[in-house]
Amino acid sequence: MSRDHARSAGRPVTGGAPGDVAEVSGGSDGAAEAPYLDLLARDASVEAYEQPVLLARAAGRPADRIAALERAKLLALRVRSELEGRRRREAELSALFETAHDLAGLRDLDAVLQAIVQRARSLLGTDVAYLSLNDPARGDTYMRVTEGSVAARFQQLRLGMGEGLGGLVAQTARPYVTDDYFKDDRFQHTLAIDAGVRDEGLVAILGVPLMLGPHVIGVLFAADRRARVFEREQIALLGSFAALAAAAIDTANLLTETRTALAGLERANEIIRDGSAVIERASDVHDRLAELVLRGGGVHDVAAAVSQVLDGTVEFTETGAAPAGALEASRAEGHAVRHESDWIAAVAAGGELLGALVLRGHPDLDPVDQRTLERAAMVTSLLLLARRSAAEAEQRVRGELLDDLLDARDRDPRLLRERAARLHADLAATHVVLTARLEGPAADAEEEAAARRRLWSAASHLAATRQGLAAARDGGTVLLLPLTTADTATDVARRTARHLGTAVHLPVTVGASAPVTDLATQPDTVAAAYTEARRCLDALRLLGRAGDGAAPEDFGFLGLLLAGERDVGGFVERTIGPVVAYDERRGTELLHTLEAYFAGGMSPARTKDALHVHVNTVAQRLERVGRLLGEDWQTPARALEIQLALRLHRLAAPGPH
Repeated sequence: MSRDHARSAGRPVTGGAPGDVAEVSGGSDGAAEAPYLDLLARDASVEAYEQPVLLARAAGRPADRIAALERAKLLALRVRSELEGRRRREAELSALFETAHDLAGLRDLDAVLQAIVQRARSLLGTDVAYLSLNDPARGDTYMRVTEGSVAARFQQLRLGMGEGLGGLVAQTARPYVTDDYFKDDRFQHTLAIDAGVRDEGLVAILGVPLMLGPHVIGVLFAADRRARVFEREQIALLGSFAALAAAAIDTANLLTETRTALAGLERANEIIRDGSAVIERASDVHDRLAELVLRGGGVHDVAAAVSQVLDGTVEFTETGAAPAGALEASRAEGHAVRHESDWIAAVAAGGELLGALVLRGHPDLDPVDQRTLERAAMVTSLLLLARRSAAEAEQRVRGELLDDLLDARDRDPRLLRERAARLHADLAATHVVLTARLEGPAADAEEEAAARRRLWSAASHLAATRQGLAAARDGGTVLLLPLTTADTATDVARRTARHLGTAVHLPVTVGASAPVTDLATQPDTVAAAYTEARRCLDALRLLGRAGDGAAPEDFGFLGLLLAGERDVGGFVERTIGPVVAYDERRGTELLHTLEAYFAGGMSPARTKDALHVHVNTVAQRLERVGRLLGEDWQTPARALEIQLALRLHRLAAPGPH
């Protein structure tokens, strides 16, 4: 609300300086939210969010006003936390991309390593960050780069192989973290190392390995001068910086090798021309990959760029589509490996295989081109990680919107529509609520949790591609998908069951609601439809139809029990609607004949006596009914539904029954 608007409404507004809080009279939630919107806009500290409540209490405001402020405070703190998380993730991705750009244009190895250590320290918020490298000539490890260090002895440390926390990381090639260095006996303490750590005042230390293929060439550290627990995301982030640092060292080594080769190639003009062509190709691919990273290209763009440079066909494939042995060898060695007439370069991050770059039909590959393929694989892994982070963020936002709709909270319809529009979802369209659940026993809890994650991921992807929403709920997954004019709720349920079952490699049962509309203005509709969909899912499982999909309309008169609102008219129309319409158009008595036929135990003879007509007339009418309702209309199940529909139709008709 603007200041002028606030004054015109008779509501005082304080100034906008730090510490000021906008105080609005009245008890509405909108008024309670006003000071917190100002705090959010000013990016105020967490402590500042207590001030509106304290002021209201000091002023003796009514209890409902204070309660509204408390609710608004909690909501504002949630928004602030989410914004901080997004800013942090954006900063992490930006730092990774900036480092990748530095690597692509590598000229000074020390500058790149210093930038990596500085960014790692800044993003993890630690007191100190440093990087050590192994010295094969002396058989020890030395400090290469430090950031935030104040102790000279610490900066000049040389460690024997296998000593200290870094020695443990180097031996196991795995990240290690200690909350209290001097109380941790998992690694070998030495007087020199402990003295340096004590001079620096370090307490909590995290170390991750710098890997070139299967070999540890050094360790990247982040440390605090106080006790601290490092989160999994922070460990993964430091691991990403370590991978970039190792790549920078490897690239520097490659450039050194290239310069040495050029010095030797100066002896012959022909060799110089060949060597120049190789370097031009490597420079070309580095420039192209750097440009792709900067303009947000995809993995297939990387493959296309490398195809042109290597004069061959390079394809990105999923993990299951690449030769398993060659892919595992490439991941373990950190290099492209030859497989028959192809070359395979694993695309991996943090030990996780994400796919592979495959160079087709190119058995002879010189070392520089091999490194080019490997660099392309590394850039591809960065792009995939960035895309995954963006997708996960969008999934969370879609899930939060659907949770708000399902919880049927008092939401502003305009805000709901705006949030949905940002996700390319139209809440004014007709939708179907679906609830999906995995079937089949799991071997253990870990496998069941993994299967649920796959189901959630597949459902989220389906919702994103269909302009819908998805959320995890009640041990399963709930989706809100738009319904086209060519589809029914049953079509969507069955198609979704097949799609999700194929994606997770397990049967998935899907129950659907009847179509719902006006979701923004009537949020309670979504919650009711979810309950209806769950009843359909339970009915499918009770009927032994696990792995199938269905809507209330598929269960005949049982659908009357499943539906949130008893759709009697819809049931009658689906069951005997063609007969009702025929009687109305032609003035015939097919309905009356059906009632007499069932009342007479489905005997044509007793039917003709009840109607006082010839038996041939009864036969002709029943034949007409068969053409209208289908040949199976006299089967026990259909006959039961038809009799119920006849009774409901008669009860709904005006006049005496």
